[in-house]
Amino acid sequence: HENIRGDDIYIVQAIDDPLSSRTVNDNLMALLTATHAAYQSDADHITVVLPQFPYSRQERRKTREAISAKLVAGMLELAGAQRVITLDIHSEAIQGFFNYGKLEDLHASGVFIDYLQNIMRVDPTNLVVTGPDVGSVERARRYSKVLGADLAVVDKARDYTKVSVIESMRLVGDVKNKEVLLVDDMIATGGTMINAMKLLRKNGAEKIYIVASLPFFTGNCIEKFDKAYHEGLFDLVIGTDAVFHGREFVDNTPWYREVSVAPLFANVIYNINMKRSVSELLK
Repeated sequence: HENIRGDDIYIVQAIDDPLSSRTVNDNLMALLTATHAAYQSDADHITVVLPQFPYSRQERRKTREAISAKLVAGMLELAGAQRVITLDIHSEAIQGFFNYGKLEDLHASGVFIDYLQNIMRVDPTNLVVTGPDVGSVERARRYSKVLGADLAVVDKARDYTKVSVIESMRLVGDVKNKEVLLVDDMIATGGTMINAMKLLRKNGAEKIYIVASLPFFTGNCIEKFDKAYHEGLFDLVIGTDAVFHGREFVDNTPWYREVSVAPLFANVIYNINMKRSVSELLK
């Protein structure tokens, strides 16, 4: 019951917690309630720190579905949020769903690239960067530019009348005898990623590394990745702690490594609170 009148408030929420029985909607409702409580208590400025923006893949109309990402943006504003800080939003178009609030979209690419260069010491002359579909091309291009590596494109046709069903995939670019970096914002059921791995192996990729800012591993995704790893489809997945899997999972999963984005969020929050620029941190 501490008085927060006139204070700047930062509310942090993990929407998807694989180790909790609470649903995405449970956590979203708890966030909205806490945000509105701060608003009703006359907080001066309310910032929601939301590493996983819920329903971010429903940012456009598809076969009579709601544009759920727009609905979430509206609910956050209605609850009183004036700023939302998130990580690698699935679609930058979501920034336009906020009428007066501001969305700060952080990128994990700097953290991943630091790991690839300084821990794994990848050779850019033998590296090709790609994404599991055309939608991830811009993200892959950013990595290839910084790493000084070649770029390839996986073109995927999806059947939107069915859940997570892919009709066909083709590769544009040469990956034969190359190390390949597969880049995406999230791993959900893993179907798209595994199909991309198969395509890359078929085209002669020597090693396959995957980076994903939000490794949700929903449903039986972990079992599918275990099987794919033991079949030699890929070599490593690097995720962030924006999705909490616990130390036991990280330590006991040979194909998974975790990097932390906590310092990135901390630096952005500090700069905002000190009225400093955050532009350099958003790159």
